Amino acid sequence: MRMPEKETKRKKCGAMTEERKGDVPIYHAVTDCNKESIVKDDRATPEELYAELVKKIRQYHPSDDLSRVEKAYLVAKEYHKDQKRKSGEPYIIHPLRVAIILAELEMDKESIIAGILHDVVEDTSMTIEELEAEFGSDVALLVDGVTKLTRLSWDGDKTELQAENLRKMFLAMAKDIRVIIIKLADRLHNMRTLQFMKPEKQKEKSRETLDIFAPIASRLGISKIKIELDNLALSYLHPEEYKKLVQAIDQKKSAREDYIQQIVDEVRGHLTAAGIKVEVYGRVKHYFSIYKKMKVQEKTLDQIYDLFAVRVLVDTVQDCYAVLGLIHEMYTPMPGRFKDYIAMPKPNRYQSLHTTLIAKNGTPFEIQIRTYEMHKTAEYGIAAHWKYKEGNTSNTALSGEEEKLSWLRQILEWQREMSDNGEFLSSLKSDLNIFSEKVYCFTPNGDVKNLPKGSTPVDFAYSIHSAVGNRMVGARANDKLVPIDYQIQNGDRIEVITSQNSKGPSRDWLSIVKSTQAKNKINQWFKEQNKEDNIFKGRELLEHYCKSRGIALSDITKPEYIEKVLAKYGFREWNAVLAAIGHGGLKEGQVANKLLEEKKKDDRNRITDQEVLQAVAENSTKKPALRKTKNGIVVEGLDDLAVHFSRCCNPIPGDEIVGFITRGRGVSIHRTDCINVLNLPENERSRLIEAEWHQQIQQTEKYQTEITIYANNRIGLLADISRVLAEGEVDIRSLNTRTSKQDVATVSLHFETSGVDEINRIIQKLRQVEGVMDIQRTAQ
Repeated sequence: MRMPEKETKRKKCGAMTEERKGDVPIYHAVTDCNKESIVKDDRATPEELYAELVKKIRQYHPSDDLSRVEKAYLVAKEYHKDQKRKSGEPYIIHPLRVAIILAELEMDKESIIAGILHDVVEDTSMTIEELEAEFGSDVALLVDGVTKLTRLSWDGDKTELQAENLRKMFLAMAKDIRVIIIKLADRLHNMRTLQFMKPEKQKEKSRETLDIFAPIASRLGISKIKIELDNLALSYLHPEEYKKLVQAIDQKKSAREDYIQQIVDEVRGHLTAAGIKVEVYGRVKHYFSIYKKMKVQEKTLDQIYDLFAVRVLVDTVQDCYAVLGLIHEMYTPMPGRFKDYIAMPKPNRYQSLHTTLIAKNGTPFEIQIRTYEMHKTAEYGIAAHWKYKEGNTSNTALSGEEEKLSWLRQILEWQREMSDNGEFLSSLKSDLNIFSEKVYCFTPNGDVKNLPKGSTPVDFAYSIHSAVGNRMVGARANDKLVPIDYQIQNGDRIEVITSQNSKGPSRDWLSIVKSTQAKNKINQWFKEQNKEDNIFKGRELLEHYCKSRGIALSDITKPEYIEKVLAKYGFREWNAVLAAIGHGGLKEGQVANKLLEEKKKDDRNRITDQEVLQAVAENSTKKPALRKTKNGIVVEGLDDLAVHFSRCCNPIPGDEIVGFITRGRGVSIHRTDCINVLNLPENERSRLIEAEWHQQIQQTEKYQTEITIYANNRIGLLADISRVLAEGEVDIRSLNTRTSKQDVATVSLHFETSGVDEINRIIQKLRQVEGVMDIQRTAQ
């Protein structure tokens, strides 16, 4: 519902309001007969909108202190002051409209503040750190969660970018579900003003809304937003069909309104006479719901009988069932058209009794019976149960809402398992498919499971747990053995038969399962089984890709570049990336291009070889100068060159050292006995440069080093070694042990030291430990 600054006269149920999108009219129906139809004045000023926002917050929020909301408004207004929307209106209008939608959902103040500020990080110079300093970590988390990844350097297609943005959003949702509620409010206002965008952009945004955001609103139970998103998206994706549908429904509106009112009066009178306190009203079903039914059931509008519904609201669950009995006395119920969502709620916790009846004139109609609390949940979903307290605005929802978010946990699991953005997006859209129908069945313990229509016992098994699916060898439906491709029917009680001797799922199962979850789990099992083969295949594919494009693989697979790839795709090791490429979860081009992108970034920050050698030549003509670095190293010549320790030999004060002028990373310091220095090719030796430790080096400075201890294995060996190190106040960074077949223990210690003198003392004490045969400084 759009909330205005001014109200128009009340419109009848089913009446049409019209906007124009260029030459194409966009119709909006008044779909709730018991509510006032309100039309926004789009010429409202920021000041008027802010006043409207404050008014709405005060209607439900217990606190009178709105100073932080006002501060957010003033900050957003200042940062957006020079920006305009496509409509030509000041940009601040959009965040204020978003905040008003959140206030209509009765969200907490942090959500409303984040709604006002949701675009300042993405579209202005304000940083997330500045925002956190001003408004706190809660608001910063919410704003960051809805901020798109628009500042990334992206070489891929729009699908990749869309998937990355969705991944980020779902991760933020897992931390705080308010993120998606703000995002839905943002998307709703953008859809309301979509007529100012180009036609191709209108279709792109509408398709994304129908595929992703409207289903998410449905999963969260926020029908108030879902219905409007559905209708708006339909009007842009299929404008002609939408227009015809609206006009066809509108043609018979007068007769329909009279008929609805007649039934409402009959039901209200009968229930009141029975002593039940009720509220009864009629409503036309929203356009997308009718359109969806026509498409799924392949029917024309004339063949859709339940175009409207009567809703009955009562105080208690007991009253719901009492009303059901009385209504079934009044009208003839249609067989097979009764649904008890109170006893078996939908996954989004929607509860209601639905029954389709035959009126006295033979026309079918639907009645929905629910309590006021159920109605609030149906309209506002998870937002209806939001808990806010002054001084404690944490994202705490009712414990019953946990089940509503089970689908989010499933999506997060996909994110970890799927590196390929195309596969992730496809799975997400399939799972959120608004046209898919559901089937309800029971576990042996009586728990309800809802699965896509056409699901098999395999789908059921994987909905319980991946281990159950992987060990499945058969199934029973209603205590009878059934084949694994049996299609589950509503009300079936399914029992999965498992065996520890099962060899795992069959590839044939992929052709019979219907749920996205089952397909992903089966694919994941095969990926794990073939990991070694996939690593080899992935390496080959990556090498071939680079070779065909003239890219030297060795140049782009440096550790610092690989770390960026691991972080981007959520892997812990390089082999996992290669395995993902091998089984098709990642495209070799994705990985190669990311590595190449990191190399290009690095190249821009490097000085060239010629510049380095020229600096050496220039300094060699001058009086030799030794420059002390912050690491306590004195390097010959070169005034402005970075100096760092090599990891291959970990030099420490007291070691004889030498500098090596690297290709673009300054001077790396090595021990003179480092194997890499000793094996340096002749044509590279010109890069060696004199270096030494400064005589007045601070003893408080610490350096990384590593030693390897070889000892006869025995009980207590590690404890004795640890005691020596503790007595020497050694800060151990890592410790690794292994034992050979000859029972020789090898202990690798990585720790910090002030220099050679200290490490010699430690080694001398360690040699006194029983069983120690040799100790070596580690140098690769």
